[in-house]
Formats: sequence, C-alpha cells, structure tokens
Amino acid sequence: MTAASAQPDFPIPAKNFFRIGEVSRLTATKAFVLRYWETEFPMLQPVKSASGHRLYRRQDIDTVLKIKRLLYDEGFTIAGARRHLREQNGANGNGENGHSALPESLTAMNRKTLLDLRDALRAFLTLLEGE
Repeated sequence: MTAASAQPDFPIPAKNFFRIGEVSRLTATKAFVLRYWETEFPMLQPVKSASGHRLYRRQDIDTVLKIKRLLYDEGFTIAGARRHLREQNGANGNGENGHSALPESLTAMNRKTLLDLRDALRAFLTLLEGE
C-alpha cells in the first residue's frame, strides 16, 4: 500500500464479502486489531452472518486501509483518526465507507448497540433451545 492512497498495491478479489481472516491478510492487519477497530470506529461495521461470523464488504476494506494509513503512516491517534473520518463523512454527505447515510435517529452507535443486543438475544435463544 502506498502512503498517498488507501488502495493496496494488489487487487482485491472480485467478490462482495470477506471473512475477517481474508481482510487480515489483504490489509496486513491482525484480526484482533480489526475487532478492536470495530469498537473504536463506528463507520467500520461489518455485517454478521447467521452464524455470527463477521463479513466485511469491499467498502469496509477501504475503511480499514484508511484507518491503517491514518494511524500508522500519518501518526494520528485513534481519537484523531476517528474525528478525521467523521469530518470526512460530513463533507461527502454519506457514510465513510460508501453506505447511504442512516437516519439521524439511528446513529452508528445506536446501530452498534442494536447489533450487540441482537447477538445477545441469539445467544440467549441458543441457550433456551438447548434445554
């Protein structure tokens, strides 16, 4: 990856969804770092499959590469990188990773809370079905 762009020096495979291991290899970023960044950057929200696996979209990979560039190449702190990406979101009018903007009542943090709640309810349902 070049410092001037968020694009890798190699092509991203032509498919829509990538598992965390693939994203880790494509971006040269450890999986635990990707999971941590999900908690720190609301604009990085991979979807979850029915089995609970993270599925990153191509836009998510672009976001990971931008975060990595800001943190490692440009020396931003996590808070500074988050603020920078949030400001870019406001400038282009839609989500950082190309998704359409959510209604104001459903912010990225509310979405994360709802996704966490959904996962907890699924775990609870699994526990109940086991009895």
